[in-house]
Amino acid sequence: IPEIGVYGPLISAISVEPNFIPQSEGGKTRIAPIIVGAVGSCLIFLVLCVLWWRCYFRAKSGREQDIKGLELQTSSFSLKQINIATNNFDPANKVGEGGFGPVYKGLLADGTVIAVKQLSSKSSQGNREFLNEIGMISCLQHPNLVKLYGCCIEGDQLLLVYEYLENNSLARALFGPEKFQLKLDWPTRHKICVGIAQGLAFLHEESRLKIVHRDIKCTNVLLDRELNPKISDFGLARLDEEEKTHISTRIAGTIGYMAPEYALWGYLTYKADVYSFGVVALEIVSGKHNMSFGPATNCACLLDWACHLQETGSLMELVDQKLGSEFIKVEAERMMKVAFLCTNASPSLRPTMSEVVNMLEGTTVIPEVIPEASTYSKDLRLKAIRDHHSQMQSQSMEGSQDRRSTLVGSLHGSSSASAHDLYEITDESYL
Repeated sequence: IPEIGVYGPLISAISVEPNFIPQSEGGKTRIAPIIVGAVGSCLIFLVLCVLWWRCYFRAKSGREQDIKGLELQTSSFSLKQINIATNNFDPANKVGEGGFGPVYKGLLADGTVIAVKQLSSKSSQGNREFLNEIGMISCLQHPNLVKLYGCCIEGDQLLLVYEYLENNSLARALFGPEKFQLKLDWPTRHKICVGIAQGLAFLHEESRLKIVHRDIKCTNVLLDRELNPKISDFGLARLDEEEKTHISTRIAGTIGYMAPEYALWGYLTYKADVYSFGVVALEIVSGKHNMSFGPATNCACLLDWACHLQETGSLMELVDQKLGSEFIKVEAERMMKVAFLCTNASPSLRPTMSEVVNMLEGTTVIPEVIPEASTYSKDLRLKAIRDHHSQMQSQSMEGSQDRRSTLVGSLHGSSSASAHDLYEITDESYL
């Protein structure tokens, strides 16, 4: 027997729990489900990650195959080249913000100044507009169309590289913030109007691909150093197949510039561009934005005001007051008459763009046209807005995010379903 002096302190240090119950093996079974659940969650997470990566690379590969299938007549830029040109997309080089991403000014190694349009690769609509714009512009060459130098598809980047236009957009020049407006004299305005008409005539009648732009407005007309106009933003453009009329369930464009038959019923032909041009021509003459009117003026838009002035025999009041008397009255009257002809509610009564060019240059007699009463014009536009709003609500209930953003954008005067503009489109952003 051990001596008490040796083990006594050790034994006395042990406390005894009188109600102690030994743990059964059932405790281990309670831990097992937790372990199995954790392992299962990890496996599910890994499977989802693998599926996501497969979808991502499949989409990327599909996009690259689509690009190759377009038989581009432009260059392909590396992301490294673009990063160097834009100084890694330095905010100081940002010159605009479009509906699908920002636009940056850049400088290539050979000294060429470029505009880089960055589209979101996460948007299926952005991909669609990207491919559409590349496919359309890459095979179009005309002095009055913006030139596409190439594109970059690398990683998650979708980039379009254009020529840089020093004087930004016609919208900023005419009715942007005062500090950015340009003093456009009458000869320059006339040159711009004729140039836009020539660009559209090329798209509709002269190019190998007959194209309906669908979003002609001052924001989508850019001005170079000599103030020559160049039509931009072909993200919404559609091929105009001969003797075929598009009935579109996806209306795209800008409220105030869309032809009534297209805004109301989705009836799309090249005459929709003719209508939009008529609105732009009135903006050039007046220096006023088409949608700068409201209830206080009793006019829904610039076109309604122009019709009212025509009815009261005071049409010359439409001419921009900033011009004073320094304009050619005959040319101004001719431009306004052409605008009325282009914005006729009946597509069949609108001229072709080649006819418009001849009329503006004075080589063709302008048919006498009676502009629609402003109340009728107003009813058409209000009905178009109501119809768009109804469609927006129904599409919203169906969870169609793309359609909803399309209509909301239209109601605020910006392009709907569009890759938007090379430069800004909001009131504060004609920068």
